[in-house]
Amino acid sequence: MSQTVAVCVTKINQVTPMIREFTFEAIDQPLKPFSSGSHVVVQLPLHDRVIRNAYSLLNDPYEQHQYQIAVRLQENSRGGSKYLHEQIQVGDTLQISSPLNLFSLHSQARHHVFIAGGIGITPFLSHMKYLLHKGHSFELHYACRDGISNAYENMLQQLFHEHVHIYSEKTQQRLDIQALLSQQALSSHVYICGPERLIDAVLYSAEHLGWSQQRVHWEAFSSPATGVAFDAILTKSQRKIHVPSDFSLLEALEQAGLAVPNLCRGGVCGQCVTAYSQGQVEHLDHYLTVQEQAFQLMPCVSRAQQGHCLHLEL
Repeated sequence: MSQTVAVCVTKINQVTPMIREFTFEAIDQPLKPFSSGSHVVVQLPLHDRVIRNAYSLLNDPYEQHQYQIAVRLQENSRGGSKYLHEQIQVGDTLQISSPLNLFSLHSQARHHVFIAGGIGITPFLSHMKYLLHKGHSFELHYACRDGISNAYENMLQQLFHEHVHIYSEKTQQRLDIQALLSQQALSSHVYICGPERLIDAVLYSAEHLGWSQQRVHWEAFSSPATGVAFDAILTKSQRKIHVPSDFSLLEALEQAGLAVPNLCRGGVCGQCVTAYSQGQVEHLDHYLTVQEQAFQLMPCVSRAQQGHCLHLEL
């Protein structure tokens, strides 16, 4: 995990009843430049721990003086989104990571096809603002729910009208992924961000239509799932730690003082991969192959199956 920097919350905008936008500005050092598709990891100090959640930067990467994120209030929040929606006020200070990019635009693409679901619109706002500067070709397909997840619908229509297709109760349009992908040229690349079912549907259609994996890009920041509490044995350091039901294994390791490399904290980037020797694992990552999962896990999202203790090579 990169060193954190302190930022001040200078603006809060209630985009929908469920989505809040936060603007951060520097306190004692300039903000680092970022590329479209980047995210930051925000530290959220709850009463019993610090939650670290990744959020996409949605503002224009040509803006050097501020970062902007949008946060959806999760129904089964472990505390992070609830803290941002209910506790954080303008003028508060937060610690965040430097920008990291795991969802960049492909340099060989002649046309960019963006498919977003709900709060998954955020990285594409940054991408589209950048592409407008460059004059490059793109289109957005945005599936959302009126009054709940339709963040930025009006702004999208105003700034990117000819590039945007919205699928909602209001528009009475339905996204046909198969038809959309089948009409794309070979020089097009597709990018997906949103619920897992949307990502899976696009990946399935792309594979069915013969798209090469190099032309399909996706990102999913999912909070670690809660589960049954369990213990982990650290075989190298000869320690035993307890993982509460609402802690991720990574959070428990960090609280015990272990520095585990990580970037996305959502089972995507592979930075926190850890070897294990015993125990049955509930694998929830999007990185390891089935063969690799037999001896490796990603502690940011994976847990022990009920009744098992994990033996980690740490």
